[in-house]
Amino acid sequence: MQTMGRLTEAYQRARVEEFGDDSKYVFLSDVHRGDGSMADEFAKNKNIYIAALEWYHSHGYTYVEVGDGDELWENQQWKHILWANGSPYRRLKRFFDDDRLIYLYGNHNIQLRDPRVARACFDTIPDDLGRPTPFMPGLTPIESLVLRHRATGQEILVVHGHQGDFANDQIWPFTMWTFRVFWKYMHAFGIRSPSSPTRNLFKRHKVERNYRKWILEHGTALICGHTHRQKFPRDGVPYFNTGCCTFPAYITGIELVGDQIQLIGWRIEPDANRYLHVKRRVLAGPEPISAYASPQEPGTPYRPGPRW
Repeated sequence: MQTMGRLTEAYQRARVEEFGDDSKYVFLSDVHRGDGSMADEFAKNKNIYIAALEWYHSHGYTYVEVGDGDELWENQQWKHILWANGSPYRRLKRFFDDDRLIYLYGNHNIQLRDPRVARACFDTIPDDLGRPTPFMPGLTPIESLVLRHRATGQEILVVHGHQGDFANDQIWPFTMWTFRVFWKYMHAFGIRSPSSPTRNLFKRHKVERNYRKWILEHGTALICGHTHRQKFPRDGVPYFNTGCCTFPAYITGIELVGDQIQLIGWRIEPDANRYLHVKRRVLAGPEPISAYASPQEPGTPYRPGPRW
Protein backbone atom coordinates (compact mmCIF):
# COMPACT_ATOMS: atom_id res chain seq x y z
CA MET A 1 0.00 0.00 0.00
CA GLN A 2 2.99 2.32 0.29
CA THR A 3 3.08 2.80 -3.48
CA MET A 4 -0.66 3.49 -3.59
CA GLY A 5 -0.44 6.07 -0.83
CA ARG A 6 2.71 7.72 -2.13
CA LEU A 7 1.32 8.03 -5.67
CA THR A 8 -1.85 9.59 -4.26
CA GLU A 9 0.25 12.08 -2.25
CA ALA A 10 2.24 12.92 -5.38
CA TYR A 11 -1.01 13.45 -7.31
CA GLN A 12 -2.39 15.76 -4.63
CA ARG A 13 0.80 17.86 -4.49
CA ALA A 14 1.42 17.90 -8.25
CA ARG A 15 2.00 20.94 -10.38
CA VAL A 16 -0.98 21.22 -12.77
CA GLU A 17 -0.51 22.21 -16.40
CA GLU A 18 -3.18 22.31 -19.06
CA PHE A 19 -2.66 20.82 -22.50
CA GLY A 20 -4.63 20.80 -25.72
CA ASP A 21 -4.49 20.39 -29.47
CA ASP A 22 -1.57 22.80 -29.80
CA SER A 23 0.59 21.14 -27.13
CA LYS A 24 3.77 19.16 -27.72
CA TYR A 25 5.51 17.26 -24.93
CA VAL A 26 8.34 14.74 -24.88
CA PHE A 27 8.97 12.69 -21.75
CA LEU A 28 12.43 11.21 -21.19
CA SER A 29 13.49 9.53 -17.98
CA ASP A 30 16.48 7.84 -16.37
CA VAL A 31 19.14 9.72 -18.30
CA HIS A 32 21.60 9.15 -15.42
CA ARG A 33 24.06 11.78 -16.58
CA GLY A 34 27.30 10.78 -14.89
CA ASP A 35 30.90 11.91 -14.55
CA GLY A 36 32.22 10.33 -17.76
CA SER A 37 33.97 7.48 -15.92
CA MET A 38 33.74 3.76 -16.66
CA ALA A 39 30.68 3.62 -14.37
CA ASP A 40 28.84 6.31 -16.36
CA GLU A 41 26.00 4.44 -18.09
CA PHE A 42 24.85 7.52 -20.00
CA ALA A 43 28.16 8.23 -21.77
CA LYS A 44 27.55 5.68 -24.55
CA ASN A 45 24.29 7.40 -25.56
CA LYS A 46 25.31 11.03 -25.11
CA ASN A 47 25.36 11.84 -28.85
CA ILE A 48 21.96 10.20 -29.40
CA TYR A 49 20.52 12.18 -26.50
CA ILE A 50 21.96 15.47 -27.79
CA ALA A 51 20.56 14.84 -31.27
CA ALA A 52 17.12 14.06 -29.79
CA LEU A 53 17.11 17.27 -27.74
CA GLU A 54 18.10 19.29 -30.81
CA TRP A 55 15.18 17.81 -32.78
CA TYR A 56 12.64 18.37 -30.00
CA HIS A 57 13.75 21.94 -29.43
CA SER A 58 13.58 22.84 -33.11
CA HIS A 59 10.12 21.24 -33.40
CA GLY A 60 8.61 23.20 -30.52
CA TYR A 61 8.30 20.49 -27.86
CA THR A 62 8.28 21.03 -24.11
CA TYR A 63 10.88 18.74 -22.57
CA VAL A 64 9.75 16.89 -19.45
CA GLU A 65 12.57 15.10 -17.63
CA VAL A 66 10.83 12.40 -15.63
CA GLY A 67 13.42 11.92 -12.90
CA ASP A 68 16.90 10.48 -12.51
CA GLY A 69 18.35 12.91 -15.01
CA ASP A 70 21.46 13.52 -12.90
CA GLU A 71 23.30 10.61 -11.29
CA LEU A 72 23.69 12.12 -7.81
CA TRP A 73 23.80 8.81 -5.98
CA GLU A 74 27.06 7.69 -7.50
CA ASN A 75 28.54 11.19 -7.79
CA GLN A 76 28.64 13.30 -4.68
CA GLN A 77 29.52 16.57 -6.45
CA TRP A 78 27.28 17.81 -9.24
CA LYS A 79 30.13 19.82 -10.76
CA HIS A 80 31.77 16.58 -11.94
CA ILE A 81 28.58 15.68 -13.81
CA LEU A 82 28.46 19.18 -15.31
CA TRP A 83 32.07 19.00 -16.52
CA ALA A 84 31.38 15.69 -18.27
CA ASN A 85 28.10 16.82 -19.87
CA GLY A 86 28.52 20.39 -21.06
CA SER A 87 26.77 19.73 -24.38
CA PRO A 88 23.64 18.07 -22.94
CA TYR A 89 23.25 20.79 -20.31
CA ARG A 90 23.58 23.52 -22.94
CA ARG A 91 20.65 21.92 -24.77
CA LEU A 92 18.61 21.75 -21.55
CA LYS A 93 19.31 25.43 -20.98
CA ARG A 94 17.74 26.25 -24.36
CA PHE A 95 14.49 24.64 -23.22
CA PHE A 96 14.76 26.51 -19.91
CA ASP A 97 15.35 29.85 -21.61
CA ASP A 98 12.26 29.26 -23.79
CA ASP A 99 10.16 28.24 -20.74
CA ARG A 100 9.80 24.72 -22.18
CA LEU A 101 11.57 22.70 -19.48
CA ILE A 102 9.75 20.75 -16.75
CA TYR A 103 12.19 19.04 -14.42
CA LEU A 104 11.12 16.17 -12.15
CA TYR A 105 13.44 14.56 -9.67
CA GLY A 106 13.68 10.81 -9.14
CA ASN A 107 15.35 8.69 -6.50
CA HIS A 108 18.84 9.09 -8.02
CA ASN A 109 18.62 12.89 -7.82
CA ILE A 110 16.16 13.18 -4.93
CA GLN A 111 18.53 15.65 -3.26
CA LEU A 112 17.20 18.27 -5.71
CA ARG A 113 13.90 18.44 -3.83
CA ASP A 114 15.82 20.65 -1.38
CA PRO A 115 15.65 24.17 -2.88
CA ARG A 116 19.11 24.97 -1.49
CA VAL A 117 20.65 22.06 -3.37
CA ALA A 118 18.78 22.96 -6.57
CA ARG A 119 19.96 26.58 -6.38
CA ALA A 120 23.55 25.50 -5.76
CA CYS A 121 23.44 23.26 -8.84
CA PHE A 122 21.47 25.31 -11.34
CA ASP A 123 21.51 29.02 -10.51
CA THR A 124 25.10 29.65 -11.61
CA ILE A 125 28.01 27.68 -13.09
CA PRO A 126 31.63 28.72 -13.57
CA ASP A 127 32.66 30.13 -16.94
CA ASP A 128 35.99 29.37 -18.63
CA LEU A 129 37.76 31.67 -16.16
CA GLY A 130 36.02 30.21 -13.14
CA ARG A 131 33.67 33.16 -12.64
CA PRO A 132 30.02 32.39 -11.71
CA THR A 133 27.65 32.93 -14.62
CA PRO A 134 23.85 32.44 -14.72
CA PHE A 135 22.80 28.96 -15.82
CA MET A 136 19.18 28.04 -15.08
CA PRO A 137 18.33 30.37 -12.18
CA GLY A 138 15.07 29.60 -10.47
CA LEU A 139 14.75 26.07 -11.85
CA THR A 140 12.63 24.18 -9.33
CA PRO A 141 12.66 20.38 -9.62
CA ILE A 142 9.27 18.90 -8.74
CA GLU A 143 8.10 15.45 -7.69
CA SER A 144 4.98 15.26 -9.83
CA LEU A 145 3.08 16.84 -12.68
CA VAL A 146 -0.59 16.59 -13.65
CA LEU A 147 -1.43 17.35 -17.27
CA ARG A 148 -5.10 18.33 -17.60
CA HIS A 149 -6.83 18.56 -20.97
CA ARG A 150 -8.35 22.00 -21.48
CA ALA A 151 -11.49 20.74 -23.19
CA THR A 152 -12.26 17.42 -21.47
CA GLY A 153 -10.57 17.70 -18.09
CA GLN A 154 -8.85 14.34 -18.63
CA GLU A 155 -5.76 14.06 -16.42
CA ILE A 156 -2.38 12.37 -16.74
CA LEU A 157 -0.14 11.99 -13.69
CA VAL A 158 3.60 12.19 -14.41
CA VAL A 159 6.04 10.95 -11.74
CA HIS A 160 9.39 9.23 -11.76
CA GLY A 161 7.86 6.05 -10.30
CA HIS A 162 10.02 5.38 -7.24
CA GLN A 163 7.19 6.36 -4.91
CA GLY A 164 6.62 3.57 -2.41
CA ASP A 165 9.66 1.55 -3.57
CA PHE A 166 11.09 0.90 -0.09
CA ALA A 167 14.80 0.81 -0.94
CA ASN A 168 14.57 3.76 -3.33
CA ASP A 169 12.08 5.90 -1.41
CA GLN A 170 11.78 5.28 2.32
CA ILE A 171 15.44 4.36 2.97
CA TRP A 172 17.05 6.12 0.02
CA PRO A 173 19.97 7.61 2.05
CA PHE A 174 21.21 4.11 2.93
CA THR A 175 20.71 2.81 -0.62
CA MET A 176 22.55 5.84 -1.99
CA TRP A 177 25.46 5.11 0.36
CA THR A 178 25.75 1.56 -0.99
CA PHE A 179 25.87 2.93 -4.53
CA ARG A 180 28.67 5.34 -3.71
CA VAL A 181 30.89 2.86 -1.90
CA PHE A 182 30.16 -0.32 -3.87
CA TRP A 183 27.65 -0.48 -6.73
CA LYS A 184 29.19 2.40 -8.68
CA TYR A 185 32.27 0.25 -9.24
CA MET A 186 30.20 -2.85 -10.01
CA HIS A 187 28.36 -0.91 -12.73
CA ALA A 188 31.64 -0.55 -14.59
CA PHE A 189 31.45 -4.35 -15.07
CA GLY A 190 27.73 -4.41 -15.89
CA ILE A 191 26.60 -5.65 -12.46
CA ARG A 192 23.46 -3.98 -11.13
CA SER A 193 22.21 -3.53 -7.58
CA PRO A 194 19.44 -5.96 -6.53
CA SER A 195 17.60 -2.99 -4.99
CA SER A 196 16.92 -1.70 -8.50
CA PRO A 197 13.84 -2.89 -10.43
CA THR A 198 15.95 -2.57 -13.58
CA ARG A 199 17.44 -6.06 -13.19
CA ASN A 200 15.24 -7.55 -10.47
CA LEU A 201 12.31 -8.99 -12.44
CA PHE A 202 10.24 -9.84 -9.36
CA LYS A 203 10.58 -6.33 -8.00
CA ARG A 204 9.89 -4.74 -11.39
CA HIS A 205 6.68 -6.73 -11.86
CA LYS A 206 5.57 -5.87 -8.32
CA VAL A 207 6.16 -2.16 -8.92
CA GLU A 208 4.27 -2.27 -12.22
CA ARG A 209 1.34 -4.12 -10.64
CA ASN A 210 1.10 -1.35 -8.07
CA TYR A 211 1.13 1.28 -10.81
CA ARG A 212 -1.73 -0.47 -12.60
CA LYS A 213 -3.71 -0.88 -9.39
CA TRP A 214 -3.41 2.83 -8.64
CA ILE A 215 -4.54 3.70 -12.18
CA LEU A 216 -7.61 1.50 -11.93
CA GLU A 217 -8.57 2.85 -8.51
CA HIS A 218 -8.02 6.54 -9.25
CA GLY A 219 -9.13 6.93 -12.86
CA THR A 220 -5.98 8.73 -13.98
CA ALA A 221 -3.46 7.79 -16.66
CA LEU A 222 0.16 7.47 -15.54
CA ILE A 223 3.45 8.30 -17.26
CA CYS A 224 6.58 7.31 -15.37
CA GLY A 225 10.06 5.81 -15.64
CA HIS A 226 12.15 4.13 -12.90
CA THR A 227 11.89 0.52 -14.10
CA HIS A 228 13.84 1.26 -17.33
CA ARG A 229 11.30 -0.85 -19.24
CA GLN A 230 9.31 1.02 -21.88
CA LYS A 231 5.57 0.33 -21.78
CA PHE A 232 2.62 1.29 -23.96
CA PRO A 233 -0.90 0.04 -23.11
CA ARG A 234 -2.03 -3.16 -24.78
CA ASP A 235 -4.95 -4.02 -22.49
CA GLY A 236 -6.52 -0.60 -22.10
CA VAL A 237 -5.02 0.34 -18.72
CA PRO A 238 -3.22 3.66 -19.37
CA TYR A 239 0.20 2.85 -17.92
CA PHE A 240 2.94 4.49 -20.00
CA ASN A 241 6.62 4.05 -19.20
CA THR A 242 9.29 6.10 -20.93
CA GLY A 243 11.96 3.40 -20.72
CA CYS A 244 15.35 5.05 -20.27
CA CYS A 245 18.36 6.68 -21.93
CA THR A 246 20.91 4.04 -20.87
CA PHE A 247 19.98 1.12 -23.12
CA PRO A 248 22.80 -0.27 -25.28
CA ALA A 249 23.02 2.29 -28.13
CA TYR A 250 19.43 3.61 -28.03
CA ILE A 251 17.03 5.66 -25.93
CA THR A 252 13.25 5.61 -25.61
CA GLY A 253 10.59 8.07 -24.53
CA ILE A 254 6.95 9.12 -24.74
CA GLU A 255 5.59 11.88 -26.96
CA LEU A 256 2.26 13.65 -26.44
CA VAL A 257 1.30 15.82 -29.42
CA GLY A 258 -2.15 17.35 -29.17
CA ASP A 259 -4.43 14.40 -28.42
CA GLN A 260 -2.00 11.78 -29.74
CA ILE A 261 0.39 9.78 -27.54
CA GLN A 262 3.12 7.41 -28.74
CA LEU A 263 6.23 5.54 -27.66
CA ILE A 264 9.37 6.51 -29.58
CA GLY A 265 12.98 5.35 -29.85
CA TRP A 266 16.18 7.01 -31.02
CA ARG A 267 19.23 5.12 -32.27
CA ILE A 268 22.20 5.45 -34.62
CA GLU A 269 21.67 3.69 -37.97
CA PRO A 270 23.55 3.71 -41.31
CA ASP A 271 21.96 4.98 -44.54
CA ALA A 272 22.38 3.48 -48.01
CA ASN A 273 25.75 5.23 -48.35
CA ARG A 274 26.97 3.86 -45.02
CA TYR A 275 26.80 7.24 -43.29
CA LEU A 276 25.65 7.07 -39.70
CA HIS A 277 22.58 9.06 -38.66
CA VAL A 278 20.62 9.43 -35.43
CA LYS A 279 17.10 8.32 -36.33
CA ARG A 280 13.77 8.57 -34.56
CA ARG A 281 11.25 5.75 -34.81
CA VAL A 282 7.71 5.29 -33.52
CA LEU A 283 7.65 2.07 -31.50
CA ALA A 284 3.98 2.06 -30.48
CA GLY A 285 1.01 4.27 -31.30
CA PRO A 286 0.04 6.91 -31.96
CA GLU A 287 -3.22 6.55 -30.07
CA PRO A 288 -5.64 9.29 -29.01
CA ILE A 289 -5.18 9.96 -25.30
CA SER A 290 -8.95 10.36 -25.10
CA ALA A 291 -9.19 6.61 -25.73
CA TYR A 292 -7.80 6.13 -22.21
CA ALA A 293 -10.19 8.50 -20.49
CA SER A 294 -12.41 6.01 -18.65
CA PRO A 295 -10.88 2.55 -18.14
CA GLN A 296 -12.72 -0.17 -16.34
CA GLU A 297 -11.07 -3.54 -15.80
CA PRO A 298 -8.13 -4.92 -17.82
CA GLY A 299 -9.28 -6.20 -21.17
CA THR A 300 -12.49 -4.17 -21.29
CA PRO A 301 -12.98 -1.18 -23.60
CA TYR A 302 -12.72 2.39 -22.39
CA ARG A 303 -15.72 4.69 -22.28
CA PRO A 304 -15.34 8.33 -23.35
CA GLY A 305 -15.18 10.86 -20.55
CA PRO A 306 -12.69 12.93 -18.58
CA ARG A 307 -12.90 10.83 -15.38
CA TRP A 308 -14.11 7.40 -14.31
